Amino acid sequence: MEVDKAILETLQPSRFLSFAIPNPNPTLNPSLASPLIRIAVLDSPIQPSSPLIPSVAAMIVPKHRESDWIFSTESGHLQLLLSSPNIQRLILIGQEQQAIINGSSSSSIYRRWIDPDSLNNLEISLKPLVIALSPKSYFHNENLEVPFLCYEDNIVCSLVLEKCIGNFVGEMLVEDVEIEGSDQSREFRRRLRFKRMPNLVQTEIRIVPNKVSCLDSVDIGSNSIEFSPDLGVLVHAYLVPMVASLALIGSCIEKYVESGLRPKALCLGVGGGALVGFLKTQLDFEVVGVEVDEEVLRVARKYFGLEDGDLVRVHVRDGMEFMDRLAHGDVGNIVPLFDVIMVDLDSDDPRNGVSAPPIEFFRRDVLLAARSVLRESGIFVINVIPQSRSFYEKLIHEFREVFPELYEINVGNVENFVLIAAKALPCSSSSTDSENKFLTKLRLAISGAYMDSINRIGDASN
Repeated sequence: MEVDKAILETLQPSRFLSFAIPNPNPTLNPSLASPLIRIAVLDSPIQPSSPLIPSVAAMIVPKHRESDWIFSTESGHLQLLLSSPNIQRLILIGQEQQAIINGSSSSSIYRRWIDPDSLNNLEISLKPLVIALSPKSYFHNENLEVPFLCYEDNIVCSLVLEKCIGNFVGEMLVEDVEIEGSDQSREFRRRLRFKRMPNLVQTEIRIVPNKVSCLDSVDIGSNSIEFSPDLGVLVHAYLVPMVASLALIGSCIEKYVESGLRPKALCLGVGGGALVGFLKTQLDFEVVGVEVDEEVLRVARKYFGLEDGDLVRVHVRDGMEFMDRLAHGDVGNIVPLFDVIMVDLDSDDPRNGVSAPPIEFFRRDVLLAARSVLRESGIFVINVIPQSRSFYEKLIHEFREVFPELYEINVGNVENFVLIAAKALPCSSSSTDSENKFLTKLRLAISGAYMDSINRIGDASN
């Protein structure tokens, strides 16, 4: 694709251009050791409130991650730009994918490689190119420096196990990764990601190598090593506080258990099944899961340890439609009385960045349906990634119209909040926490995390 340099001299909201050019110096750095390099230029859809000099930045794509949706798609590029405050144009530079050696196993396994000196030399060599790709107004103050942003995550190496297409979620992939451990230990994870939201990990679980006595010998991509899912621990940041919300009704659940009943959960959005599996194996819940895409469930069963049975029943349906049918008694083999409804659904509109839940959860009929299928002591728990503070406040307002009691847990990662709606004040018990077997089990399952961080949201007048 030939690009007229003149069209890049001005900003045009949401304009995206991607093209290949000859590598100006293919021998300078292994990160771009190919005859062609791919350039992608995106102008922000968000315009500055005042006519300030536009902010421009560049980023070098990590070697062997050129095909990663984060770097190779417009939606991935957009999310990178939106995560860099005040940037109006982001320029990505990486190897042209066609220049990667076809059939080479090394091209499918990413291994982190950082040489600060070589990276600095590469940035210097690319400076004229980046200046040429910047809008003319950027240089009004004779500024000839365009900053290079460094893409950083915790992945040490990664291997794609499978790519497939779901009828509803579109393209998705399963990958094994090694991440940096907080205590220098080696940590292996399995991830499910969707192309429509490239920067969002839909499901993440811990995996452990089989029949290995020393982790030093473990290598992702080795044909001699297999990994198994570890369903006894939750590694996704927001899942632990979602489970911790059960502390609000721990006394009621204990009463059910003592009377011979098993607590019941309805999970809207199964994904890889990490939450479903944890509720069953660690907390002895009976779980009904609802997932809109059958291909997602196939992947969950094959790679993430999801098992259907007497205690886990998974339905291929739209979650809100399924809940409405439950409310009207239209699902004959399920008694619609749950101790907890847990919602883990994100918006499918990448233009708004990562957000959850879908806007449809504002609807009063959805909230009324949820309320009707809960026990009197039940709670409605939702993972919330607000687009803005006003989005979150509107969500709280709509919930307050249906549920008298609202609570929240701040996950502490800047993005997530767990919103908890209750039909009534939490039930009390004459027994202490140490005598409550369910609360003891819950505390052990999540190491007590977030159980003491549940905050009541006061009335709007307070």
